[in-house]
Amino acid sequence: MARLQNRCRHNLRSFMSSQKKGTQMRVANLDNPVQLAVIGAAHGIKGEVRVKTYTGDPLDLGSYGLLYDATGKSYEILSIRPSKTVVVVRFAGVEDRNAAEALNGTELYVDHAQLPQDLDEDEFYYTDLIGLALRDNEGVSYGKVSAVFNFGGGDVLEIKESGKKPVMIPFTQISVPKIVMAEGYILVDPLAAGLIDDGSSSADEEGDEAETDAPETDDDGWAR
Repeated sequence: MARLQNRCRHNLRSFMSSQKKGTQMRVANLDNPVQLAVIGAAHGIKGEVRVKTYTGDPLDLGSYGLLYDATGKSYEILSIRPSKTVVVVRFAGVEDRNAAEALNGTELYVDHAQLPQDLDEDEFYYTDLIGLALRDNEGVSYGKVSAVFNFGGGDVLEIKESGKKPVMIPFTQISVPKIVMAEGYILVDPLAAGLIDDGSSSADEEGDEAETDAPETDDDGWAR
């Protein structure tokens, strides 16, 4: 299983959580569903489909056994191969293009228990971070993790606090020094994470204002 490496000691395995924005997705037959993929357009005329995966290595999708949609219907992968940013998959029972087109948009899940559990001490699944509370050493709360993203520059956590717009913080050792799964919270350094201002910008602004407001003088030092 390929691992998504971060630029710090915190590592994440890339699976999309079925718990999005605080709403638990219900999937028949699965106690704790985790979304692994979504089916896209048909590929060719023999029943193959293009699939976007959320696994670290897209080809790993074929290693989880049966996949399930939201209704509990199972999908068996017969073949899988890479194709640019997606994989091309043949599912059992899908024999022609019409059947393949009918699957477009179908989300595929497994139960959390099916995921590999050989995580290192500082390695986490995306799905396990969703819903964790953020608080600092003083016990001040900064909301909860509502999503996890990686736009190419490292993993970031989206934080949602009641009555406020979501904010994003870097998932680094400096910003997030500790994750306490057993107690359901993440220890955050609010200054390093950019959640509070250190005051330097205000001081700079005051200095700029003072400099701007100073009266102009002539060569003899008299105010003009």
